[in-house]
Amino acid sequence: MPQIELDSAARREYRAQAHHLNPVVMVGGDGLTPAVRKEIDAALNAHGLIKIRVFGDDRAARELMYQELAAELSAAPIQHIGKLFVLWRPQPEKERSVDEDRMPGPRDVKVLKYSKRGGQRPEIKQLRVLGNQRLTPGGQVKRAKKPRLTSIKKRQAP
Repeated sequence: MPQIELDSAARREYRAQAHHLNPVVMVGGDGLTPAVRKEIDAALNAHGLIKIRVFGDDRAARELMYQELAAELSAAPIQHIGKLFVLWRPQPEKERSVDEDRMPGPRDVKVLKYSKRGGQRPEIKQLRVLGNQRLTPGGQVKRAKKPRLTSIKKRQAP
C-alpha cells in the first residue's frame, strides 16, 4: 500500500493540530512487532492523526521505521522529530446501527417561567431531561408514561 502524499500546506496544518497531542503508541526495544503495528493501525482508525514515541537510540533505524510505517499502513508521514513520529490517515466512515430499544440520551432544556405580574422579566431555568422523562407544559419534568407489564400468570388467568 503506498503512503499518502500531502502538499506542504496540508502537512503544516496537521503538524499544528498534532502539537498538543500526546503519543498514543510507544515502540519499545523490540521494534515494530505485529502487535505494535496492529495498535498503530487501530489508533489511526480511531483518531486519524496520531503521535508515536520510539524508545530506540539508532537514528537511521527510526527513520527507516517511520517510512516503513507510513508505507505499510497507507498513512501520510507528517513529522519526525527525534523520537516522535506523527502520522495521519483519513478516518473510515463508522457504521451506525439503529437500535430500536435504545432511548434518547439526556438533553438540556431552557424553561421560561413568566411572572403573574406583567412587568417582570421571565425566570429562565436550565433543566436536564433524561431519556425516560418528558417536559410538561408547566415546565416540570415527569417520567414518561409506559404501559405497565403484567406477569405471565395474570395474563393467562381468565
